[in-house]
Amino acid sequence: MKQETSQNVEKLIEMVKGVRVCMLITNEQNTENLSGRPMSISKIDEDGTIWFFTKASSPKVDEIEESKKVSIAITNESSNNYLMIHGSASLVNDKTQMAALWSSILKAWFPLGLDDPDMTLIKVTPGEVNYWDSSSSKMVVLFNILKAIVTGKEYDEGEHGKINL
Repeated sequence: MKQETSQNVEKLIEMVKGVRVCMLITNEQNTENLSGRPMSISKIDEDGTIWFFTKASSPKVDEIEESKKVSIAITNESSNNYLMIHGSASLVNDKTQMAALWSSILKAWFPLGLDDPDMTLIKVTPGEVNYWDSSSSKMVVLFNILKAIVTGKEYDEGEHGKINL
């Protein structure tokens, strides 16, 4: 992995640290619409790969089979980071990988556990990340918003950028 790519992946992982739920966005079948739904992030690998559990019978599985192109919208309110991750999704039916990612909280969706025949994994390989990083505390952000209102100067939202993986 090139050093720049490695640094970009580290930045992505750092910005997403602590995020448990995001919006996974796919292309809705037979329409021009996008379809989004909240998803729990199971893991982010060292290379930036993002893993989700889902039901194989879910419409999003059909959408991913039709178009691998997905986006992930993340709001990390604790660190004031906001990301839109564009990448490619694939479905993985590997029981060893499922066991490695398994958490007991998943029993709420998969009562049969790892033996659930309707369980599959979504693997998202990020390609491009747009981010907004205003990693100040909420009090500092509020102060700066109020300062912008009082002074009549536009609020500085922090760093905005794009990274390629």
